[in-house]
Amino acid sequence: MSEAFELFETLGGAFGPSGREEDVREVIAAYAAEYCDDLTTDTLGSLICRKKGTGEHKKKLLVAAHMDSIGVVATFIDEHGFIRFAPVGGLSVGDLLNIPVRFANGTRGVISYEEKTALKDLTIERLFIDVGVTSRADAEACVRVGDFAVFDGARFEQNGVLCGPYLDNRIGCAAVLMAMKMLPETVENDLYFAFTVQEEVGLRGSGPAAFAVAPDAAVAVDVTDTGDLPEQKYPMACALGKGPAIKLMDSSVICSPAVTAALERAAAEAGIAVQHEILRFGGTDTAMLQKTAMGAPAGAVSIPTRYIHSPSELCAVSDVEGAARLLAHFLTQD
Repeated sequence: MSEAFELFETLGGAFGPSGREEDVREVIAAYAAEYCDDLTTDTLGSLICRKKGTGEHKKKLLVAAHMDSIGVVATFIDEHGFIRFAPVGGLSVGDLLNIPVRFANGTRGVISYEEKTALKDLTIERLFIDVGVTSRADAEACVRVGDFAVFDGARFEQNGVLCGPYLDNRIGCAAVLMAMKMLPETVENDLYFAFTVQEEVGLRGSGPAAFAVAPDAAVAVDVTDTGDLPEQKYPMACALGKGPAIKLMDSSVICSPAVTAALERAAAEAGIAVQHEILRFGGTDTAMLQKTAMGAPAGAVSIPTRYIHSPSELCAVSDVEGAARLLAHFLTQD
């Protein structure tokens, strides 16, 4: 079993949809405390860890990975105990049919759909959660309107890949923690690691976290799409197992050429194979890191992942390990 999977198993199992990240933060803080000098939690709930530098002219470098996940929130319970819900973050109907979910209090249920509606006409409004009761009163005994739920699928490692819910972005958090562990005891610059909240609902946590740090340069760590599936809708130069991707741009950001070049140089010096990412749809915390306060040079390291925002996301162990090594070398290069 790889270190990447061990971390994913722990982080992925922690309850943490957007706005409810407390459990994930506790798990990360317990691990990060061994490798950082101080840990703080900001007003929104992002965890900011610092490793103090000893250099005379030290800079502040920030690495950020969001720790929240997509999920659902209960909006209405009918007289038969079926629970209607709204999305927390970006959800596709096709990824939700007949899948298990889990509420914060441990109550489990299954998402199903109104069967008289043709599959092609299904919307989230026609889906519901079944927790195995027959009345509103019984349902309300275990779930209330406003309760959040997450995917409840299994996680596994097989054939050099990891699979399960919430690789986005617990595997990015895992890569950052692995990079922390690789760092030497003494570093030149002040290194900050932000595990941010509410990325999935509008990149909300990374801006305040970056404002607090005011970094000289910043790197976001997240997953990205791949272009290696049969009959892909649009071509993309990222594939599973060919190395972490250095982001060039996405729909929310054009990355700093200086940070991109520094990541390229770090990869070359460490002998790490990398890919180049241009994500046509979607964005990451990189955009907010770039725009904080007076602005900061920002880039991103991405882990190629299939089936993003589904209960069965899939990535390569070697890409996670490569991302961790790349981050560690970037943070310690001259």
